[in-house]
Amino acid sequence: MFARLGNLVTGHPWRVIAVWVAAVAVIVPLAPSLSSVSSSDQASFLPSSYESAKAQKLADKAFPKTSGATALFVVKRADGGRLDTADEGKVTAFAQKLAAAGIPRVTSVQTSAAQRAPNGEAQLVQVAFKGTSQDAAVQDAIAPLREQASALLRGSGLEAGLTGDAAIAKDTSDSFGSAEVIVAVATVTLIIVLLGLIFRSPIASLLPIVSIGLVYTVATSTLALLAKAFGFHVDQSLTSLLIVVLFGIGTDYILFLLFRYRERLRAGDASIDAVRTSVRRVGEAIASSGLVVMAAMIALTLSDLGSFKSMAPGFIVSVAVMLLASLTLIPALLSLLGPRVFWPSKGWQRTSESRIYKRLGGLIARRPGRMAIASGGILLALAAGLLWLKPSYDTTNTLPSNTKAAKAFTELKTAFPAGALNPTQIYITGTGKLQQARLDHLRKALQRVDGVATVTAPVLNPTGTAARIDVSIKDNPTSTKALDLVSGPLREAAHGAAGRGVQVLVGGQTMATADVRTATNHDYKVVFPVAALLILLILGVLLRSAVAPLTLLIGVGLGFAATLGASVIAFQGIKGDPGLVSMLPMIVYLFVVAVGTDYNILLTSRLREETSEGVAPREAAARAVEHAGPTVASAAIILAGTFGSLMLTGVDLLSEMGFAVAAGIILVAIVMASVLIPSLATLIGERLWWPGHKPEAAGADAPAKPVSRPPHPTGELAPVRVRGQ
Repeated sequence: MFARLGNLVTGHPWRVIAVWVAAVAVIVPLAPSLSSVSSSDQASFLPSSYESAKAQKLADKAFPKTSGATALFVVKRADGGRLDTADEGKVTAFAQKLAAAGIPRVTSVQTSAAQRAPNGEAQLVQVAFKGTSQDAAVQDAIAPLREQASALLRGSGLEAGLTGDAAIAKDTSDSFGSAEVIVAVATVTLIIVLLGLIFRSPIASLLPIVSIGLVYTVATSTLALLAKAFGFHVDQSLTSLLIVVLFGIGTDYILFLLFRYRERLRAGDASIDAVRTSVRRVGEAIASSGLVVMAAMIALTLSDLGSFKSMAPGFIVSVAVMLLASLTLIPALLSLLGPRVFWPSKGWQRTSESRIYKRLGGLIARRPGRMAIASGGILLALAAGLLWLKPSYDTTNTLPSNTKAAKAFTELKTAFPAGALNPTQIYITGTGKLQQARLDHLRKALQRVDGVATVTAPVLNPTGTAARIDVSIKDNPTSTKALDLVSGPLREAAHGAAGRGVQVLVGGQTMATADVRTATNHDYKVVFPVAALLILLILGVLLRSAVAPLTLLIGVGLGFAATLGASVIAFQGIKGDPGLVSMLPMIVYLFVVAVGTDYNILLTSRLREETSEGVAPREAAARAVEHAGPTVASAAIILAGTFGSLMLTGVDLLSEMGFAVAAGIILVAIVMASVLIPSLATLIGERLWWPGHKPEAAGADAPAKPVSRPPHPTGELAPVRVRGQ
């Protein structure tokens, strides 16, 4: 299959390139922007069976004017003193003028004496919007609100900061937009520099940038078209992740081809033959790697949580396009460029040896047991950090501390109970009009719950058939303690005091986040095993073995545990964070297990090639490490660097992802794929390829060994033809 594909592409390179250019010309103009189909509202991604989703549905029906997004102005004296009577009058006038400003989507601006801080140093002004915090029109209202507030309070001795769900959503969107620019610049710079050092050629450095840039344009445009056509949203963090994923794995695949192409040139192949052989030999590994990534993403469709599920289409489409480009566009470009891809370097003409990997391969061949214990011991030691893992669902910590919403929230916490930012809503509904005595009974039951700061009087809808009670808790509304309180004692008290014929639903951001936690735990139990099974099946087909895929998967699983353990040590231990971002284990699993499997596939495929020629297990492992090790190391450093660029964004979510995945890639590629797996393969011997005992001999299709040749008198290498190539 891959031999035929290589012949087709190298036989018609201009036609292949023309098809890709035509795809850009047709798809891109028709597609909306990816940001227009993106969302970061986790609550909206919850299935309707969760209580917070039911509560939101009831709120939309019974309280349509107050069910939209909200924001809070925290008004304080500029000198930090207590608000006096005159200041309170200014705050009231400020709210009235802001309400009359006619800012689109703002439905009300209210304040009262009840919204004054217990210490008297601040007062809240609540802003209500028509629409959710993810609506573009709602987010567009944040900037005018801040500008008007600044103008209205100028010279009054007061100042106001805006926070709350709408303001946080706006600043989060802006932060991710800035992050995309930082990640893109850092990723492109890193690839150019590292490939320049590896190949000493500007053409080889720019080849991935140009080709992957084209793929990124086609992939994101296709994804946006599909999202618009089928009515689904993608997670807001996807764009930043797609940049590093596409440039990361795309560079991996291009490196796999370039290293094998250079090896074939050194062995004496003509340029076109070298490209064809590279596609035939590396194409299977690239295709398998891409399918493994897509299989892991397909497993995400089983997620209960839409923020995970919404990532699946984006990654599947993008990786599929990248895979297709790696097997068609890149070989077509290589066919036209030929050895000029390495210009001006002449290094491709000289057979070079990696002394480090040659010695490493020899050491593995001589002492496989000791090397397996040493590499496995490193991974196990890091994995021990999992014992202290604490997931964090605190969304306020995902914002950079220099954003306006984050600063205002910090001020709010110093003057009010932390739960004042997002009160929990208790919704009550019945078949007829609600009785005041029953509502008072429920309110008193809520007040008795330990951890509750304030409980407002019940607010009835116009028909009197539904009511809402707002509950502010003492803790940060998205902290673990708050989630436990709202989903536990508070929810139990609300349901227990309801009585017959009345339905009580707990809603609001804290309950939604608690439901997100439940959904996430469900996803770990479902997505992980399904993804592992799919990956196992793909590896089984590739390696034509039952033992080898299990060995690889066990190794990668150990790498996953070591990666999370290292992240716990770095962020909870050294940095002092209260926990890791809750979605990090899923991200690490998908990228370290799926993307990191590239290196296992490449090295094990090379091991299989060597074994196919009758080479003994020890020597086969030594050769596989010697020849594939440098490719794995180079690709891993670049991929780790691209993910590491996320740490430059200042967004905690992306920073933790960047560190964890970068560390995981290095551990999987250097420690696990290059040392542990070859060591285990040597110990297992030919049983690794059971039930076939060992791979079938490749015959005329066997890979050629690099041939040492004397230099041509002109300084060029005399061409040498090798049988079977």
